Amino acid sequence: MESSRDLADLSVPLVGELVATDDPWEPYRLIDPAGEPVEGAGAFLRDLQGTGRPAATARSYGMDLLRWFRFLWAVEVPWDRASRIEARDFSRWLQVAGQPTRPHWRHPDQASRWATGGKPYAPSVPAHSETVLRTFYDFHRDIGTGPVLNPFPLDRSRRGRRPHAHRNPMDPPRNERAGLYRPTVPKRVPRSVPDEEFNEIFARLPSHRDRALVAFYISTGARASELLSTWQGGVDPGRQLISVVRKGTGEVQELPASTDAFVWLRLYQVEMDEAIPRGRRIPLWWTLRSPSRPLTYHAVHRMFERANIKAGTSATLHALRHTAAYRMAEDPSLPLTDVQFVLGHAQLTTTQIYLTPRKEDVIRRLLAHHAEQTRQAAARTAPAPAVGYRPESLEVLFGAGAR
Repeated sequence: MESSRDLADLSVPLVGELVATDDPWEPYRLIDPAGEPVEGAGAFLRDLQGTGRPAATARSYGMDLLRWFRFLWAVEVPWDRASRIEARDFSRWLQVAGQPTRPHWRHPDQASRWATGGKPYAPSVPAHSETVLRTFYDFHRDIGTGPVLNPFPLDRSRRGRRPHAHRNPMDPPRNERAGLYRPTVPKRVPRSVPDEEFNEIFARLPSHRDRALVAFYISTGARASELLSTWQGGVDPGRQLISVVRKGTGEVQELPASTDAFVWLRLYQVEMDEAIPRGRRIPLWWTLRSPSRPLTYHAVHRMFERANIKAGTSATLHALRHTAAYRMAEDPSLPLTDVQFVLGHAQLTTTQIYLTPRKEDVIRRLLAHHAEQTRQAAARTAPAPAVGYRPESLEVLFGAGAR
């Protein structure tokens, strides 16, 4: 008989941490409440590095592991003794408790805990967490250091089936990798920034550097981190190309950009001519305050947030990539395969999501449709002129509205 655990009164302290190191052999390390490395997590992250995953993936997986280990430390269950009961309770906990509450910087003495009633997680967070933890326990099961049974199994509907077996083509497709405790993630239409909103944001950017960055984001469709990887020798204004390091693959790719972007870039370079070092392998983007340092993603994200606040909008930095993708996909003279190449998508099906109509366009067209329906209905109900009378005579007698 399974043991009953009261999750309503469970409080999970935010103990332990995922620390970034300067060691290229171990970019991130999971630390327990006693300050000691968690070897089970370390072995898994080293295996990720061996498979060619970048450090950003190790950080993403490490944060999911930290969330799981904090729950296990609170319920006092060793990670290598966790069962399906703990996996089930953890999944319930994420759904009900929501995000943890953290102390304000003015009150650092307050305890940081997970407590019921926090801001709900987006469905993608527990879904990604379930995938990471299932992979984590599969790894330790295969090398003989974890439970024989994975606490995060695949969906029970697949029980007794052979993976990727032949099926009736009339049956609906099924996800062969769907986990038992994986929530359903709704399909979302990528959010783009309307032209009016973008103009409001761009008008409130305070510097030539910020205008150049946003102009490159909106014209190249590059990810935020990719554009920040550009070095000074990677800019070719004559050919209107800028080179970025692609996320995931690490390949260098030239991306076409608008003329305006290079104009703002030149203004930024002239303005900062004596403040930043020069060299082909030197980063292109630098902070404006002295001493100048290479610009980071968090600094750009905060810059764009401030511009949004001034403009009274709620656009995100990543929405600029979606906006660029929509603009390219809507151009009939631009093949979708070209858009796929510029965006760096591995599959064309990923690029096809930008063929989905944007919400604001659908609303605008439907409102025009309703207005046209109203106009046609009014025309059908208007009285017709009597037979034998000239329309201009009726206008003289009854006014222009007689018809």
